[in-house]
Amino acid sequence: MTHPLLLALVPLVADLSRDLPDQERYRRLLRSLRQLLPCDAVALLRLEEDVLVPLSVEGLSPDTLGRRFRLGEHPRLDIIVQNREPTRFSTDCDLPDPYDGLVDGVHGDLEVHDCLGCPLYVQDTLWGVITLDSLDPARFGSADLRDLQAFASLAAATVMASERMSLLARSVEDQRQLAEVYKRAAGGRGPRELIGQSAVHRRLQQEIQLVGNSPLTVLITGETGVGKELVAEAIHLQSPRAQKPLISLNCAALPELLVESELFGHVKGAFSGAISGRSGKFELADGGSIFLDEVGELPLPVQSKLLRVLQSGQLQRVGSDQEHRVDVRIIAATNRDLAEEVRAGRFRADLYHRLSVYPLVVPPLRERGRDVLLLAGYFLEENRARMGLRSLRMSPEAQGVLLGYSWPGNVRELEHLISRAVLKALSAHSERPRILTIEAPALGLEDESPVALGTPSLLADVHPVVKPGEGLKEAVDGFQTMLINEALSRHNGKWAEVARELNLDRANLSRLAKRLGIR
Repeated sequence: MTHPLLLALVPLVADLSRDLPDQERYRRLLRSLRQLLPCDAVALLRLEEDVLVPLSVEGLSPDTLGRRFRLGEHPRLDIIVQNREPTRFSTDCDLPDPYDGLVDGVHGDLEVHDCLGCPLYVQDTLWGVITLDSLDPARFGSADLRDLQAFASLAAATVMASERMSLLARSVEDQRQLAEVYKRAAGGRGPRELIGQSAVHRRLQQEIQLVGNSPLTVLITGETGVGKELVAEAIHLQSPRAQKPLISLNCAALPELLVESELFGHVKGAFSGAISGRSGKFELADGGSIFLDEVGELPLPVQSKLLRVLQSGQLQRVGSDQEHRVDVRIIAATNRDLAEEVRAGRFRADLYHRLSVYPLVVPPLRERGRDVLLLAGYFLEENRARMGLRSLRMSPEAQGVLLGYSWPGNVRELEHLISRAVLKALSAHSERPRILTIEAPALGLEDESPVALGTPSLLADVHPVVKPGEGLKEAVDGFQTMLINEALSRHNGKWAEVARELNLDRANLSRLAKRLGIR
């Protein structure tokens, strides 16, 4: 009889020579691990400084992929990374579990369960961890942890294959310096991420990488709240200027009289209150990049001076005849239609063409599909830590509501909505629960009309599902039924393909389909 470890390792060895997308490579890795050690949930997490970032999960809520687990706040994960060997926690371990409330099909606490974790080392450097959870408290009792360690060694080779190109592109020293730049850009909070896995989000990241390595001026457009500043930071960090400063200025936040001084600086006595000279944003950004947010708000006189800097790299401080030369890459952003502003005479045509050498459109949240759940997970974990909660999750009904909403305020609206929902859910309890669950009513979206809730691609289909007089549960069930049936049609009834598209564990999809009466 073939040893189970060999059965699990053979597909991974074969995959090492294949050109696979990262997500598919990681999915195959976890599938092989579950073949070796059957369990209810498994996750692959990468270590970034002191934060574990989920790259792929099975058997866990989809919002888990958007969460960021800081080691100091999650003692089980901290213990796993500190041990070179695999760690199995006793079933009566009272340490909080990072996946409390996140295992699919579990509506209560993970009080008695089996939990395993194993660190992954790439070239003798800690890269991340693999975690396994089983609702059966005796699941891993007979497991040979040497098998898990052998698997982890090949898993490390798998992740190294995925990251080989990026490791070749940047030296270890470059990576360290970039991490420092990221930290400064985020005000010391650690890297601010562009979170998402949707096709439109991946295309945006590809464009960022493409234009980041170029010297081109970039004009970022998109609706309010989509994250244009984060895109600007990502472009700067992809550029050869990454080790130099990125200086930001919100052009709409300053009075007209101060905008020119902020951009170009001033000399002592240049205007009332100028008691000393100062450098402007362009001089501070010399050698690096400057991000001009809401550039469409600049007054016309300032636009002409900005155009001069773009054309010649020369500027004059307010009140001075002396010219200063600067080497600055401009990244601008606006939620206005600048072409229309040009036609209306409110924006200079020559400046518009200079700024929009490479136009980059950031997609609205309503076009990003299930990215909303990843982002919700990110904000849930932030609120969990901020509120001192042991575990914070969102009910399946609440997730369905988030997927159906149109998000006119985009990611910023989602961030604020999650914060309000946590407070509402917390106020309903006299004592803090072990697991705080955000139910759909706490989101405050239940009064939205069905038409307003639908995304453009799903609008025509969602409207017939939500019938007058139905409750929220019936409406969500109808929406889920529609999604599953459509996916079945696209994949010719292949349930494995449907589970992959919907980012669900196959067993959990089968249970859901059975409950919904889908055959």
